[in-house]
Amino acid sequence: MLRLRRPLPILFIALLVIAGACHKKPPIAKPVPPPPAPFPSASQPAPPPAPTPVPEPPPVPVEPRPTVDPLASSAIDEINKNSPLKPAFFSLDSDELDDKARAALNDDAQLLKKYSTWVVTIEGHADERGSAEYNLALSERRALAAKSYLISLGVVADRLRTVSYGKEFPFDPGHDETAWSKNRRAHFMLTAK
Repeated sequence: MLRLRRPLPILFIALLVIAGACHKKPPIAKPVPPPPAPFPSASQPAPPPAPTPVPEPPPVPVEPRPTVDPLASSAIDEINKNSPLKPAFFSLDSDELDDKARAALNDDAQLLKKYSTWVVTIEGHADERGSAEYNLALSERRALAAKSYLISLGVVADRLRTVSYGKEFPFDPGHDETAWSKNRRAHFMLTAK
């Protein structure tokens, strides 16, 4: 019986070794780097290069549309109906230009310089008071005063004509100071373009 006892301890030791081997944790595997890209060989063509991005084309400049100048394209009668030229008003029995009259004539000079082919008739007017002869002479002096001032501002004299109407063509047909102050004027009419 002795023999039976020996195999038991050997069997026991063998079981312990097997159990110990099963109990060990397996080693952690390290990641393997990807293989390097192969160099192109003479027999193998190189891969095509990456496409170059196409830049956006620059914006196309917008051609400005030519502006239509209503005064340049209008007929003379149409311009005179809504005249851009301002009248110069005068005091009673006066042919002297005051500050308001000069300001109006300054604007008129700028317009006449812009439209350098325009020919203008400056009409002299008076209110209804006074004799016909007196008003004709006064309104002529008013037209000449406006003409002289425009010439001093650089408007060519050949483009300016004068006419005296006296009290014949009132702007306002009323018979009070409000109407009379509107009738004492140098008025502009475009006669040629």
